[in-house]
Amino acid sequence: MIKDSDLKDLLDRGVDEVIDRKHLESRLRKGDNLRVKLGIDPTSPDIHIGRAVQLRKLATFQKHGHKAVFIVGDFTGLIGDTSDKESERPMLSPEQIKINMKTYLDQAFKILDPKKTEVHHNSTWLTGLGFGDIGRMADLFGLHEFETREVISRRLKTGKRVSLREILYPLMQGYDSVAVKADVELGGTDQRFNLLAGRTIQPLYKQEPQDILMASLLEGTDGRKMSSSWGNVIKLTDEPSDMFGKVMSIKDSLIINYFKLATDVSLEEIGSLELQLQRGANPKDIKTRLAEEITSFHHSSKAAKKAKEEFEKVFSKRELPTEIPEWKIEGGSNIVDALVNSGLAKSKSEAKRLIEQGGVSVNEKPVKDWDAEIKKGDIIKFGSRKFLRIK
Repeated sequence: MIKDSDLKDLLDRGVDEVIDRKHLESRLRKGDNLRVKLGIDPTSPDIHIGRAVQLRKLATFQKHGHKAVFIVGDFTGLIGDTSDKESERPMLSPEQIKINMKTYLDQAFKILDPKKTEVHHNSTWLTGLGFGDIGRMADLFGLHEFETREVISRRLKTGKRVSLREILYPLMQGYDSVAVKADVELGGTDQRFNLLAGRTIQPLYKQEPQDILMASLLEGTDGRKMSSSWGNVIKLTDEPSDMFGKVMSIKDSLIINYFKLATDVSLEEIGSLELQLQRGANPKDIKTRLAEEITSFHHSSKAAKKAKEEFEKVFSKRELPTEIPEWKIEGGSNIVDALVNSGLAKSKSEAKRLIEQGGVSVNEKPVKDWDAEIKKGDIIKFGSRKFLRIK
């Protein structure tokens, strides 16, 4: 029997919607052992803490004795889910998917207990799925249902292409639930249509429709939904100093939501922190606590403490970092070439753009000229957190 407080934490904290709540609550109270499914497509090499909201919820189910079923979407990742995309997502190559998912399980197991997690790759069943099954599943849905999705409707109204491939994606995610016999599926609110597809398809295969738990979405560092394609992410693979610094860069208005979705701090204490902010407490102090909590969870308390000290040294005391990466210059080099060749900037256009925005300095002096020469001993600051010493 689950305690009322644990039930509330499971079904309410960080949760936007539960379908069918009464049914799921009844099963949890009875002590049924549930198969709880979460799938993540490896469309990028790193899992971010926005995705970790769902992983953490899966880990909570796991803690209460339920079977965590984690699906790496190596097939659905090829096809591409456009639930939240304003334009058609290009298909990825099998080679790119293989590269992207290389460390996916290592990242997921930072949160899940690997010994109690059932892992699948959905290429196992989707690769051989025939037109007979696809046709029977497709017959359960009307085109108008797909068109009513907000993003799809907007694209159609503006004349943007919607491929038949995109229409088939919900069938694939729904069939995943059939393949693993899911009792519950977790996902974000942007996945609502795909999650409901599983409930619709399962009865076709003589299975009870799964219940659905939709987690609230975590905003990225720029305030939009956290998304790898937008680059506004805090990755599970970030070094402690980067993770701490990224959390400190979020908008003050996001602090409380981050506490609720990305930490284990009790809701009672979060309420107290929210009251402190409303009464005029310095947001930086509470955000520092947030950064420590998140960095500690994904690394260690020791690493978080060190990251905090380093952050205060660089951003509060305006001192140089304790450790600065070095790059050996070969002959003469201008600032743009140095940024690209050292790996600080992904491209010359990115380097030039940040220079124009005043985001690059050499020896603490802003650089305005793309052709500015650099020399041995110079210290380059790129953006707000990246440093490089020229040797």
